[in-house]
Amino acid sequence: MSSDVVIGYDGKPRCAWTGADDTAASRYHDKVWGTRTYDESAMFEALTLGVFEVGLSWSIVFRKRDAFRTAFLGFEVAKVAAMTELDVDRLVQEASIIRNRGKIQATVDNARAMISASPGLVALVKSYEINRKRAPRSLTDLPKSTPQAEAFARQLKSQGYRFVGPTSVYAFMQRRRGQRPPPRVLPRCRLPRRYGSFAQLLAAVT
Repeated sequence: MSSDVVIGYDGKPRCAWTGADDTAASRYHDKVWGTRTYDESAMFEALTLGVFEVGLSWSIVFRKRDAFRTAFLGFEVAKVAAMTELDVDRLVQEASIIRNRGKIQATVDNARAMISASPGLVALVKSYEINRKRAPRSLTDLPKSTPQAEAFARQLKSQGYRFVGPTSVYAFMQRRRGQRPPPRVLPRCRLPRRYGSFAQLLAAVT
Protein backbone atom coordinates (compact mmCIF):
# COMPACT_ATOMS: atom_id res chain seq x y z
CA MET A 1 0.00 0.00 0.00
CA SER A 2 1.36 3.41 -0.92
CA SER A 3 2.23 5.74 1.94
CA ASP A 4 -0.06 8.24 0.18
CA VAL A 5 -3.04 6.02 1.09
CA VAL A 6 -4.54 4.93 4.43
CA ILE A 7 -7.12 2.29 5.25
CA GLY A 8 -10.02 4.06 6.89
CA TYR A 9 -12.25 3.18 9.84
CA ASP A 10 -14.63 1.41 7.43
CA GLY A 11 -11.93 -0.64 5.71
CA LYS A 12 -11.87 1.59 2.64
CA PRO A 13 -8.67 3.15 1.33
CA ARG A 14 -8.46 6.93 1.18
CA CYS A 15 -5.87 9.58 0.52
CA ALA A 16 -3.57 9.82 3.54
CA TRP A 17 -4.45 13.40 4.41
CA THR A 18 -7.87 12.27 5.68
CA GLY A 19 -6.50 10.05 8.45
CA ALA A 20 -7.98 6.68 9.32
CA ASP A 21 -10.85 7.81 11.56
CA ASP A 22 -14.42 8.86 10.81
CA THR A 23 -13.80 12.60 10.74
CA ALA A 24 -14.94 15.70 8.90
CA ALA A 25 -11.88 15.29 6.70
CA SER A 26 -12.79 11.76 5.60
CA ARG A 27 -16.38 12.79 4.88
CA TYR A 28 -15.17 15.84 2.95
CA HIS A 29 -12.87 13.55 0.95
CA ASP A 30 -15.75 11.22 0.06
CA LYS A 31 -18.50 13.75 -0.64
CA VAL A 32 -16.96 17.09 -1.61
CA TRP A 33 -13.29 16.97 -2.57
CA GLY A 34 -12.72 16.79 -6.29
CA THR A 35 -16.42 16.86 -7.13
CA ARG A 36 -16.93 19.05 -10.16
CA THR A 37 -19.31 21.90 -9.52
CA TYR A 38 -19.98 25.33 -10.94
CA ASP A 39 -22.07 26.41 -7.96
CA GLU A 40 -21.07 29.98 -7.13
CA SER A 41 -21.01 29.57 -3.34
CA ALA A 42 -19.05 26.31 -3.53
CA MET A 43 -16.48 27.89 -5.81
CA PHE A 44 -16.21 30.94 -3.56
CA GLU A 45 -15.67 28.70 -0.55
CA ALA A 46 -12.92 26.76 -2.34
CA LEU A 47 -11.24 30.01 -3.37
CA THR A 48 -11.49 31.45 0.15
CA LEU A 49 -10.07 28.38 1.86
CA GLY A 50 -7.12 28.71 -0.51
CA VAL A 51 -6.68 32.35 0.47
CA PHE A 52 -6.45 31.43 4.15
CA GLU A 53 -4.18 28.48 3.43
CA VAL A 54 -1.42 30.74 2.06
CA GLY A 55 1.55 30.37 4.41
CA LEU A 56 -0.26 27.77 6.53
CA SER A 57 -1.18 24.08 6.29
CA TRP A 58 -4.42 22.71 4.90
CA SER A 59 -5.15 20.92 8.18
CA ILE A 60 -5.21 24.23 10.09
CA VAL A 61 -7.60 25.78 7.58
CA PHE A 62 -9.85 22.75 7.26
CA ARG A 63 -10.39 22.48 11.02
CA LYS A 64 -11.90 25.97 10.85
CA ARG A 65 -14.08 25.33 7.81
CA ASP A 66 -17.39 25.51 9.68
CA ALA A 67 -16.31 28.72 11.42
CA PHE A 68 -15.40 30.24 8.06
CA ARG A 69 -18.82 29.31 6.70
CA THR A 70 -20.44 31.15 9.58
CA ALA A 71 -18.12 34.14 9.44
CA PHE A 72 -18.60 34.59 5.71
CA LEU A 73 -22.36 34.10 5.69
CA GLY A 74 -22.47 30.68 4.07
CA PHE A 75 -20.17 31.97 1.32
CA GLU A 76 -23.06 33.77 -0.34
CA VAL A 77 -21.13 36.03 -2.67
CA ALA A 78 -23.49 39.02 -2.64
CA LYS A 79 -23.67 39.06 1.17
CA VAL A 80 -19.89 38.90 1.57
CA ALA A 81 -19.41 41.58 -1.09
CA ALA A 82 -21.66 43.86 0.97
CA MET A 83 -19.57 43.47 4.13
CA THR A 84 -18.17 46.72 5.48
CA GLU A 85 -15.00 47.80 7.22
CA LEU A 86 -16.82 47.33 10.50
CA ASP A 87 -17.52 43.71 9.54
CA VAL A 88 -13.83 43.21 8.79
CA ASP A 89 -12.91 44.74 12.16
CA ARG A 90 -15.35 42.35 13.84
CA LEU A 91 -13.94 39.29 12.09
CA VAL A 92 -10.40 40.26 13.03
CA GLN A 93 -11.55 39.73 16.63
CA GLU A 94 -13.31 36.41 15.88
CA ALA A 95 -11.24 33.71 17.59
CA SER A 96 -12.85 30.82 15.71
CA ILE A 97 -11.25 31.78 12.37
CA ILE A 98 -7.77 32.80 11.21
CA ARG A 99 -7.64 36.43 12.23
CA ASN A 100 -5.54 37.82 9.41
CA ARG A 101 -6.90 41.20 8.37
CA GLY A 102 -5.33 41.04 4.93
CA LYS A 103 -6.93 37.68 4.16
CA ILE A 104 -10.30 38.70 5.57
CA GLN A 105 -10.31 41.86 3.47
CA ALA A 106 -9.14 39.86 0.45
CA THR A 107 -12.15 37.56 0.85
CA VAL A 108 -14.48 40.56 0.75
CA ASP A 109 -12.60 41.98 -2.24
CA ASN A 110 -12.75 38.63 -4.03
CA ALA A 111 -16.52 38.48 -3.53
CA ARG A 112 -16.80 41.91 -5.10
CA ALA A 113 -14.59 40.80 -8.00
CA MET A 114 -16.83 37.76 -8.55
CA ILE A 115 -19.77 40.11 -8.99
CA SER A 116 -18.11 42.74 -11.15
CA ALA A 117 -15.48 40.92 -13.22
CA SER A 118 -16.07 39.74 -16.76
CA PRO A 119 -15.67 37.00 -17.74
CA GLY A 120 -16.95 35.58 -14.46
CA LEU A 121 -15.24 32.98 -12.32
CA VAL A 122 -17.33 30.09 -13.62
CA ALA A 123 -16.49 30.98 -17.22
CA LEU A 124 -12.81 31.29 -16.36
CA VAL A 125 -12.74 27.91 -14.62
CA LYS A 126 -14.30 26.29 -17.67
CA SER A 127 -11.84 28.00 -20.01
CA TYR A 128 -8.85 26.69 -18.06
CA GLU A 129 -10.05 23.10 -17.65
CA ILE A 130 -7.62 20.61 -19.12
CA ASN A 131 -7.47 16.90 -19.85
CA ARG A 132 -4.57 14.98 -18.36
CA LYS A 133 -3.06 12.13 -20.35
CA ARG A 134 -1.23 10.60 -17.40
CA ALA A 135 -2.38 10.24 -13.84
CA PRO A 136 0.11 11.13 -11.08
CA ARG A 137 1.03 7.99 -9.14
CA SER A 138 2.43 9.57 -5.99
CA LEU A 139 3.19 12.89 -4.32
CA THR A 140 6.51 13.07 -6.14
CA ASP A 141 4.64 13.30 -9.45
CA LEU A 142 2.79 16.45 -8.43
CA PRO A 143 3.94 19.81 -9.76
CA LYS A 144 3.46 22.88 -7.60
CA SER A 145 1.75 24.65 -10.45
CA THR A 146 1.06 24.40 -14.18
CA PRO A 147 1.19 26.89 -17.07
CA GLN A 148 -2.62 26.93 -17.03
CA ALA A 149 -2.68 27.79 -13.32
CA GLU A 150 -0.11 30.54 -13.84
CA ALA A 151 -2.18 32.07 -16.65
CA PHE A 152 -5.36 31.70 -14.60
CA ALA A 153 -3.73 33.42 -11.60
CA ARG A 154 -2.58 36.33 -13.76
CA GLN A 155 -6.08 36.80 -15.13
CA LEU A 156 -7.67 36.65 -11.68
CA LYS A 157 -5.23 39.26 -10.39
CA SER A 158 -6.01 41.52 -13.35
CA GLN A 159 -9.67 41.32 -12.34
CA GLY A 160 -8.96 42.43 -8.79
CA TYR A 161 -8.73 39.08 -6.99
CA ARG A 162 -6.20 38.88 -4.17
CA PHE A 163 -4.09 36.08 -2.62
CA VAL A 164 -4.39 34.10 -5.85
CA GLY A 165 -0.88 32.91 -6.69
CA PRO A 166 -0.24 30.02 -9.12
CA THR A 167 0.08 27.37 -6.39
CA SER A 168 -3.16 28.29 -4.62
CA VAL A 169 -4.98 28.64 -7.95
CA TYR A 170 -3.72 25.22 -9.04
CA ALA A 171 -5.10 23.71 -5.83
CA PHE A 172 -8.36 25.60 -6.35
CA MET A 173 -8.68 24.21 -9.89
CA GLN A 174 -8.33 20.68 -8.57
CA ARG A 175 -10.44 21.30 -5.48
CA ARG A 176 -13.36 22.09 -7.78
CA ARG A 177 -12.18 19.53 -10.37
CA GLY A 178 -11.01 22.08 -12.88
CA GLN A 179 -8.53 19.39 -13.86
CA ARG A 180 -10.40 16.62 -15.63
CA PRO A 181 -9.52 13.21 -14.18
CA PRO A 182 -7.49 10.58 -15.99
CA PRO A 183 -8.53 6.90 -15.82
CA ARG A 184 -6.68 6.22 -12.58
CA VAL A 185 -5.37 8.43 -9.85
CA LEU A 186 -3.80 7.33 -6.63
CA PRO A 187 -3.29 3.54 -6.48
CA ARG A 188 -6.00 1.95 -4.34
CA CYS A 189 -7.62 5.25 -3.30
CA ARG A 190 -11.38 4.74 -3.22
CA LEU A 191 -11.82 7.76 -5.51
CA PRO A 192 -10.02 6.54 -8.66
CA ARG A 193 -11.95 8.94 -10.89
CA ARG A 194 -11.33 12.04 -8.81
CA TYR A 195 -8.05 13.64 -9.70
CA GLY A 196 -9.16 16.43 -7.39
CA SER A 197 -8.14 14.33 -4.39
CA PHE A 198 -4.53 14.92 -5.37
CA ALA A 199 -4.97 18.64 -4.86
CA GLN A 200 -5.39 18.01 -1.17
CA LEU A 201 -2.09 16.20 -1.08
CA LEU A 202 -0.55 19.07 -3.02
CA ALA A 203 -1.96 21.57 -0.55
CA ALA A 204 -0.48 19.66 2.36
CA VAL A 205 3.06 19.88 1.04
CA THR A 206 3.19 23.38 -0.49
